[in-house]
Amino acid sequence: MAALSSSKHCCSSSSVYSSSSSFGFHQPQRNIPFPAVSQKRLGSKSVSWQSKCSPSSNVILMQDGALATKKAAIDEAPPSKLKEGLLSVTLPEEHEQPINFNMNADESTVTITVVGASGDLAKKKIFPALFALYYEDCLPEHFTIFGYARSKMTDAELRNIVSRTLTCRIDKRENCSEKMEQFLSRCFYHSGQYDSQQNFVELDKKLKEHEPNFVASSGWKGCKSTFLLIDPTKHIRRCRKICASLSASAAASGWTRVIVEKPFGRDSDSSAALTRALKQYLEEDQIFRIDHYLGKELVENLSVLRFSNLIFEPLWSRQYIRNVQLIFSEDFGTEGRGGYFDHYGIIRDIMQNHLLQILALFAMETPVSLDAEDIRNEKVKVLRSMKTIRIDDVVIGQYKSHTKGGVSYPGYTDDKTVPKDSLTPTFAAAALFIDNARWDGVPFLMKAGKALHNRRAEIRVQFRHVPGNLYNRNFGTDLDRATNELVIRVQPDEAIYLKINNKVPGLGMRLDRSNLNLLYKARYSKEIPDAYERLLLDAIEGERRLFIRSDELDAAWSLFTPVLKELEEKKIIPEYYPYGSRGPVGAHYLAARYNVKWGDIGVDE
Repeated sequence: MAALSSSKHCCSSSSVYSSSSSFGFHQPQRNIPFPAVSQKRLGSKSVSWQSKCSPSSNVILMQDGALATKKAAIDEAPPSKLKEGLLSVTLPEEHEQPINFNMNADESTVTITVVGASGDLAKKKIFPALFALYYEDCLPEHFTIFGYARSKMTDAELRNIVSRTLTCRIDKRENCSEKMEQFLSRCFYHSGQYDSQQNFVELDKKLKEHEPNFVASSGWKGCKSTFLLIDPTKHIRRCRKICASLSASAAASGWTRVIVEKPFGRDSDSSAALTRALKQYLEEDQIFRIDHYLGKELVENLSVLRFSNLIFEPLWSRQYIRNVQLIFSEDFGTEGRGGYFDHYGIIRDIMQNHLLQILALFAMETPVSLDAEDIRNEKVKVLRSMKTIRIDDVVIGQYKSHTKGGVSYPGYTDDKTVPKDSLTPTFAAAALFIDNARWDGVPFLMKAGKALHNRRAEIRVQFRHVPGNLYNRNFGTDLDRATNELVIRVQPDEAIYLKINNKVPGLGMRLDRSNLNLLYKARYSKEIPDAYERLLLDAIEGERRLFIRSDELDAAWSLFTPVLKELEEKKIIPEYYPYGSRGPVGAHYLAARYNVKWGDIGVDE
């Protein structure tokens, strides 16, 4: 993979993968071939991250309802709101030949602008991820971060807010306070409206004032990336305006990539409209649709576990696997954020993206290579092979108020931001099937919910019973007690464990079910990076493996749109379940229909 050096200490998580346009951060200096990319724009919700790479690099991050705009003249079109996540990178057409690019060189500089800097996503995820990359020496020596939002505040006030969210790696604590001071000293703030062209012109002037006066002898104009975080579905019109500004800036400054955060629409039609708006300004290879679950360590490890271990790959089919369960649960409700959630519901918020993406990675055929397009091609094949979801294979629920241990927990409709008559599901379970030779007849069960008894995200693979098992009588009538099960716990306490049957020591013949356990925190002392750190770094590198392609998105929505419309048109009433419970009883009946028991409620759990 073509690589760009940021530090000898920073090693890209995806450095083993190839990409036609990418940077790595693990070698002193490499030649990077950048294909010429036509300059287009985008439209959606946003946070913007620009990264101008030679004379000066400019990165803009936009978040929660904010706009993203780029550095450069903004005369041609006014900026506006962008998508919930976009990253854009544009390369000057004259640089079709490999370019000698060194992020550590004195003439290299990056300017990062976080639009929507006062939002929760910026404070809780974006700034901490940027600091983590800086702490690990993954950012160039010369960089500046600008916050942009409607809130009035000074540079010092922004630094104070950001400082509360920053932490240092547990395995590398030295110089932590010094690093924080250095990072915060490069953070600045500018207040402005998201739909004001004049405000963005003023921001552009400030960026130029703070940029070091480096002059590149190579003629390279620099590179820009834009991270946009606002609801793209709601702000397509404003996104078009912003993209026009971004495009005008990119024309003078370099390459452009746009990272788009979910939601990617509410159904097939709105998703297609969003894709058309983006492609009005951008090429497909400039659009990075981000699903942060794909940046989780255990999700990244899924293909390694399967394709690099001989004991698993031969078992990865209907011949040995009885069912696959994808489980997501949170032990808290909407807690004041119900206004956003009520517009989408748990199926759109979790199942159609996070869980379906994991399913596609789990079930795909062996790709030709580890190249991003080869992997995404196989994921698309899986999604296109899946049967449309029937409403009979879906159970929905909504949590209600409950008192436990003298503490009262509110119901979903008790949230003041939620309509009292809302039928939006906070829980859903579904049975999905892949109509191909490998997985024919194997139920893939999904379950996702809020206000449940615990917090977890995991993949559970239940294998078939041993034919003619000599020890069946030792397990009695419950043969599920003898089922081997592979569990991949994505969060919390990341782990991989395999449930096996073994003999309990002693003179008798008593069998027990035990775990062969790889608990990450026990095996590895290094702290696991946050998913946004990995995805930000991949986007800067141009590595697309963990981002969603437009045809992949179309295939995903085609599965869920019919059942979502039916649920809403028929006004299906969700089954109510107490706050802090295991969810609706209907989920167990759904699993029983396919002779399955949910693995997360067994005696072992």
